[in-house]
Amino acid sequence: MSSNNLFVNKLSNLNSNSTSEFGGKAANLGELIQSGINVPPGFALSTNIYFDFINNANMKDTILNFLENSDQMGISELQKTSIKIKNLIDKADIDITVIQDISTFYKELGSPRVAVRSSATSEDSMEASFAGQQNTYLNIIGLSSLLEAVKSCWASVFEARAIFYRNSQNLPHFDSGMSVVIQTMVQPDVSGVMFTLEPTTLDAEKIVIEAAFGLGEAVVSGIVTPDYYVIDKSTQTVLRQKNVQQVYKIALNEETNNEGIFPTDIENQNINIPLTPEESIRPKLNINDLKKLTEQGLLIEEHYDYPQDIEFAVKDGIIYLLQSRPVTNYSRGVLDTNQVNLDISNATMIIKGSGASPGFGSGNAIIIKDLNDLDKVKEGDVLITEMTTPDFVPIMRMVSGIITDKGGRTCHAAIVSRELGVPCVVGTYDPKSGKSATTEIISNDEVTIDGTSGHVYEGIIKIPEKPVVEESQFSTNTKVYVNLADPISAPKISQRNVDGIGLLRAEFIIANIGEHPKHAIKNNTSDEWSKQLSDNISIFCESFANRPVVYRLTDFKTNEYKNLRGGEQFEDVESNPMMGYRGAIRYINDPEVFEMEINAIKDVLKKYDNLIIMVPFVRTPHELRQVLNILERYEISATKGHKIWMMVEIPSNVILINQFINEGITGVSIGSNDLTELTLGVDRDNERLESSFDERDPSILWALERVITAANKQGITSSICGQAPSFFPDLTEKLVKWGITSVSVSPDSIDSTRNLVYRIEKTL
Repeated sequence: MSSNNLFVNKLSNLNSNSTSEFGGKAANLGELIQSGINVPPGFALSTNIYFDFINNANMKDTILNFLENSDQMGISELQKTSIKIKNLIDKADIDITVIQDISTFYKELGSPRVAVRSSATSEDSMEASFAGQQNTYLNIIGLSSLLEAVKSCWASVFEARAIFYRNSQNLPHFDSGMSVVIQTMVQPDVSGVMFTLEPTTLDAEKIVIEAAFGLGEAVVSGIVTPDYYVIDKSTQTVLRQKNVQQVYKIALNEETNNEGIFPTDIENQNINIPLTPEESIRPKLNINDLKKLTEQGLLIEEHYDYPQDIEFAVKDGIIYLLQSRPVTNYSRGVLDTNQVNLDISNATMIIKGSGASPGFGSGNAIIIKDLNDLDKVKEGDVLITEMTTPDFVPIMRMVSGIITDKGGRTCHAAIVSRELGVPCVVGTYDPKSGKSATTEIISNDEVTIDGTSGHVYEGIIKIPEKPVVEESQFSTNTKVYVNLADPISAPKISQRNVDGIGLLRAEFIIANIGEHPKHAIKNNTSDEWSKQLSDNISIFCESFANRPVVYRLTDFKTNEYKNLRGGEQFEDVESNPMMGYRGAIRYINDPEVFEMEINAIKDVLKKYDNLIIMVPFVRTPHELRQVLNILERYEISATKGHKIWMMVEIPSNVILINQFINEGITGVSIGSNDLTELTLGVDRDNERLESSFDERDPSILWALERVITAANKQGITSSICGQAPSFFPDLTEKLVKWGITSVSVSPDSIDSTRNLVYRIEKTL
């Protein structure tokens, strides 16, 4: 096997530690296999192969040029841009050594019909992006078809919906990699989806199963309305069961030749097979099937210690599990326990379906029968369609409600609506009367929907305001702090459910002062400089009252100091300011400047007792001791009751963590940005190295766990203030489990992080 074989691996060799290389889907499948769950065999291509493919074809810059201003594009323009990028990828060649590896692993499988599925590094985690972001290709046979399917999976990174999603989340387009899973296909008798909790109400005592004849695509995409089963976890008895007539099933087209089916020929991959009247009314699952599925679901939930969304297939009585991922709206705390009641005493119900995403919504009904009409939907409208696909996601974010003719509580429309918190009603089609939402409602009619009951009413019904929830109801043991810099925003942010400021950056304040401290000394204005700094810090301490404010001492680099008024007189030119004259060494070598900052801090400490001082960029324990000695000369020390933290952002801080702690600090805060950059040797501002900068790299995870463990053993505070917790909920989960005292995140991530931490702590 070639040198690339480390980038291709059997699913059975993967586990949760493989996520950064092989994506969430592949990692979860590996976990299931290693836990003894019956999963169709297969292998996966790592994200390295995807990035190598992009780089070898020299297409990254071209793609980024296509995507310039894509955040301002409408749906039609995004789709045109997507086609241009996918054409680029389609024309590029896969490296011959990669082809050889794929061929070897494919032959080991027996060269069967396979499913080729995307496995993005951001998928299938606690905060997974929406279902169907990237594509899956079924019924692929033959090496040439397999290679085309792999490229098509890579190309789906740039589907219009995926571009829109990344833009809306301010995510770089090459931030996460794309792994590809190749799995033996199962021609199922029955397929479906199982939730190990009730997905609408988040009732953790129930299991919900939806099933249909044939391929599971019929259930997930909403092509058919499936049978519906609710099972009590404790007794494993069926509490409710709803059987729905199914007139045809989707099956693999097994009449294709050995050359296989190319992904572009999607229409021929599957075929519709009519069911006889007797078959169409038969329940999809029997008691024995339900018992087996329930047992498997409980095993998987116990393994992950978290509610799961599981796809399954049944063939000749054997159950195959195809995928498992966390129930994302459960992790986000989407359940609204403070529901209000809708006054429907004078309302007329138009149609009824299944409540798929709780809440009420009202607006103008817009019926969409063709993707080209998506631009007709405006913010606040109620979207009505036969069924949604991933291409609908940009529109689903902006509507006040969603109604579909087909689908069950686990179809695409239902899952995405719950993730978005948009009320949704699915499966409104009644086979007896032939009526559905698209036949009974006319575009521009005003309607109101109840996403819990599944009812749709005529006209706009007033939706009562929800009562204000006391913040104390959402407290967590792990503190959730916020990263702040702008004094103007402090009073407003302090009103949020946040436990304090985990990182107050001095640089923003000093940039507003605008003068280099040595220039102030030269002009005899150092007292005024210190007072401005003190006044600004005081705004944060005043706004957050009794909650801690962690102030990071100045950490300007030479090139940044030079931009201040008078800075060119006092700063040298450094070839690498990142590792130059910054942090603790400045306080030691420039005592006059440090005194100006200390005077500001002392002034704040006279008025407020919630200020914590944090020393950044400390290279050695000796440097830390020198800084602490200087502070002590100004009567600032831990022995006098002051809290002094050190930032952990250099590998030496991790390696010698116990020696640093022994110098007498009361806490540490991990600066994950610098620590990742310096540990991996990656310039995070260099776009060519973008894919190499990842705070979830095993070396960084090892460092984080080591620091948190040491802090816990020595009884001091541990925190993290880089961007990682804001971007990677799966990392936040690890931090909480390791026992971190607090996480500090950007203001837009406060609520989602609080809810995530709350859910994680409930499982511990």
